[in-house]
Amino acid sequence: MSAVRLPRLGFLGLGWIGQNRLQALRDEQACEVVAVADPSPEVQAKVHELAPGAATVGTLDELLGFDLDGVVIATPSALHAEQAMQVLDRRLAVFCQKPLARTTQETAAILDAARKADRLLGCDLSYRHTEAMRRIRNCIVEGGIGEVYAVDLVFHNAYGPNKGWARDMRLAGGGCAIDLGTHLVDLALWVLGAPQVTHVRSSLFAHGRRIAPGADEVEDYAEAQFDLATGASVRLACSWELAAGRDAVIEAHFHGSRGGASLRNRNGSFFDFVGEQYEGTRTTVLAEPPDAWGGRAAVDWARRLGAGARYEPAIESLLQVATVMDGIYGR
Repeated sequence: MSAVRLPRLGFLGLGWIGQNRLQALRDEQACEVVAVADPSPEVQAKVHELAPGAATVGTLDELLGFDLDGVVIATPSALHAEQAMQVLDRRLAVFCQKPLARTTQETAAILDAARKADRLLGCDLSYRHTEAMRRIRNCIVEGGIGEVYAVDLVFHNAYGPNKGWARDMRLAGGGCAIDLGTHLVDLALWVLGAPQVTHVRSSLFAHGRRIAPGADEVEDYAEAQFDLATGASVRLACSWELAAGRDAVIEAHFHGSRGGASLRNRNGSFFDFVGEQYEGTRTTVLAEPPDAWGGRAAVDWARRLGAGARYEPAIESLLQVATVMDGIYGR
């Protein structure tokens, strides 16, 4: 690894998430924002507020005309694979919004491109970077709750996406399960050390009506369970526009042979999380708000890029996540 320097980055897509990640990178002085590509004149005007010195263009081809070290991609899911591979083909690093791709096949293609280019590939699996989740993982890895035999995961969002592409199976690759459940599946496998998944089963619903796995219709409620080679079982439930009496219910509960640990959002917040460890009826608080975690995944990637990091095999865990998602959708 060479001496740390500020990587020169381009940004592709500057919706809410793209703006948030750009702002986080600038706030942490983790990069030089060289250029932003977005077809919207309104977005281009916003860029001048967030990064006054950055150039604005309309397309990825134009963005790749600049002298860059990497590109941050925050575009619709259907575009991720093609755009990421185009960037990697130019031997530039990539940080991509989740899901990295819609299917296992697309995910494998991106990983293969990054491996061949020997360039750093990152994905915005941001919940890994909450302080609560970090401490829960440390607790479990160090044997604090014994052998984990069951995991319960929940992500209910009282709202739904306001972009048409997100409700199109062909463009999004799925509905609430791929949108919210990707985070949940990743957290479980990351915490438990990526054990082999042996079986996946699911139930998908749209507007209260069950739909068959493999259908073209996008689900707004999903339940799934997958078994691990360790003998552990993982259950998840996620939804859009569920009447939960609050903005969101986001939880991850790990049940072990000697105790438990959980991540819970506080007061329905999308941003405030508590981490706890349990032993019988006793609760130990591991972490609580405030915690400015939203941009940490992007900042971590940019700093590793600036330090000279290239392809890191750890990113291949996303292939396992994608395989579970394909199992949930019956493909």
